[in-house]
Amino acid sequence: MLLLSKLAPALMICTIPFIGLIDPSWGSEHEDLNLSELGLEDLMNIQVTSVSKKQQKLSDAGAAVFVVTREDIRRSGATSIPEVLRMVPGIQVARLDANKWAVSARGFNDRFADKLLVLMDGRTVFTPLFSGVYWDVQDTMLEDIDRIEVIRGPGAALWGANAFNGVINIITKHAQETQGGLLSAGAGTEERGFGGVRYGGRVGDDTYYRLYTKYFNRDGGVDVAGNEGNDDWSVLRGGFRVDSDLTAHDSLTVQGDMYHGKEEETFSVPLVVPPYSRTFNSDTDIAGGNVLSRWTRKFSDTADMALQLYYDRTERDMAILGETRDTIDVDFQNRFRWGSRQEIMWGLGYRFSHESITNRIPISFVPDKRSDNLYSLFVQDDIALIEEKLRLVLGSRFEHNDFTGLEIQPNARLIWTPDYRQTVWAAVSRAVRTPSSAEEHFRNDISVYPPGTVNQTLPVLFSGFGSRDFKSEDVIAYELGYRVAPAEHFSVDIATFYDNFSRLRTLEFGTPYLEVSPSPHLVLPGITANKMHGESYGIEVAADWLALEWWRLQAAYSFLEMQMRLDPDSNSLFYLGFTQGTSPRHQGSLRSSMELGRSVELDVWVRYVDKLPEFDINRYVTLDARLAWKPTRNLEFSLVGRNLADSHHPEFNSAIIATAPTEVERSYYGKITWRY
Repeated sequence: MLLLSKLAPALMICTIPFIGLIDPSWGSEHEDLNLSELGLEDLMNIQVTSVSKKQQKLSDAGAAVFVVTREDIRRSGATSIPEVLRMVPGIQVARLDANKWAVSARGFNDRFADKLLVLMDGRTVFTPLFSGVYWDVQDTMLEDIDRIEVIRGPGAALWGANAFNGVINIITKHAQETQGGLLSAGAGTEERGFGGVRYGGRVGDDTYYRLYTKYFNRDGGVDVAGNEGNDDWSVLRGGFRVDSDLTAHDSLTVQGDMYHGKEEETFSVPLVVPPYSRTFNSDTDIAGGNVLSRWTRKFSDTADMALQLYYDRTERDMAILGETRDTIDVDFQNRFRWGSRQEIMWGLGYRFSHESITNRIPISFVPDKRSDNLYSLFVQDDIALIEEKLRLVLGSRFEHNDFTGLEIQPNARLIWTPDYRQTVWAAVSRAVRTPSSAEEHFRNDISVYPPGTVNQTLPVLFSGFGSRDFKSEDVIAYELGYRVAPAEHFSVDIATFYDNFSRLRTLEFGTPYLEVSPSPHLVLPGITANKMHGESYGIEVAADWLALEWWRLQAAYSFLEMQMRLDPDSNSLFYLGFTQGTSPRHQGSLRSSMELGRSVELDVWVRYVDKLPEFDINRYVTLDARLAWKPTRNLEFSLVGRNLADSHHPEFNSAIIATAPTEVERSYYGKITWRY
């Protein structure tokens, strides 16, 4: 593979120097910390970095932030990152089939959701092709994830465009925390077989590393009648991470990943000749890799700087489209004190992305090759109005992109901490979602109306077209939150929001025209435009209660109301219902974690998801359960049952690309994990 030839030398350069110099650590003293042993006050002091691009206590964060800890991940029974995200209030997660997800924050959910920024260890993983995320290729050893920080609400002042409604930051463990070996393997009804191997060692006194590989083979879902779908999925992945303290003040991280996989899909494409559509099964090849390096210099607890550089390559070969993308990103940031009451943070960034598209029916891009540049500058001032009581955070990001030019995204946050148990915060932010390649220069043939459908003599092909006049979507967001730990073993986090949207995407009907190939037909164009506006508002609540020394309960609830309206000069019908009807109004989650003796764990997870009117999907309740036994400290056996409330149920559908959805089945799997 071309990908392997490009990335293998870089990976080998980073790993070869350590072969033969291994100083292994055979313990697991840095492995998973059981947070059920901590009080709720300790949980409030968990360090987060995504809100302000610096370490701070969760209780001091002036944003709607939720942290999925390593212990949450381990006890969830989840086998993929999207499944882990289901526990976060305000995040909508739904499966289209066994290998596709729709993930968004505070609405606008879709397989190609474009208003949520996702990072893995500082590397942005969205594709400029449609400004969304391929969730089927975002993966790593789940045992190596330290935490997932999820911000609901705009984070554009620090993170830039596309941090429109939220930021998901997946942070893996420092290599020093993964010393020794780990072997995990399992199989079940839907998880046909999976396993992973990770080994960590040390070079000298100050350099730590780990290497890993993992593989899974997952069965497809079923249709409404219970028949097997064509959506099996398998991926092989491997990678490394090296963390080194170069001096007392300088540290260096180098890491990389490579993957290759295959997933099955069923497509329906329109035809302008009888039978006017064709449905077929196909295999999609996915591959990619990345290399990242980050140098950090720490001057003091309040002053540091960091320089990060990464290269990322993705390849996707679908029956309806082929995409190859190369991305280079460099980012610098600096933090320092200014006087006794202000802390300044600023940074510069540059990203280059080159795409090469293979056009196929029914999707085409003209031109089929494109390079884009993104330049950015951000600055933030954290002002202590009253020491340890009241802070004002002001900041903005300035970005220049090749689609719309300069974009300015400011925000202001006020954080009041009357005592160590309470935090009240408020924020006003502006964010934009910049155009993607698809919205500027693509064509997507959506459906065909046969002759006679509306008394016409020729077939009518409805096609979506990009437009160079498409502008950035815009939101002004108002947020208010309250975080409190009224007792040692109980905490509540409440966030409310009101968002005012403008220039949202629509498809406007254009003037029909005649095409003669491959057979005469009329084309009814739907042209991308910015002719929708509206509001959304809601509330998100998370509660954590250590009911007994051996029993923890974690609950989450979110309510979302969306009211979208077309501009007076719009003639679109397509996007109004699609925008409002693809995210549930109500979601609820309750997780119970119990220690049944010193070596047995029992976890139960119940979720409620409201109906999706756009896809005629009814509300549903899911039940997951996990039973684990640890005969020794380093050996664990677990049995997991998922979606136990029914035999199968639908969760989502495809609106832009006609792929056949499947339903999520009841499933079971067993797993063994050995640390050595």
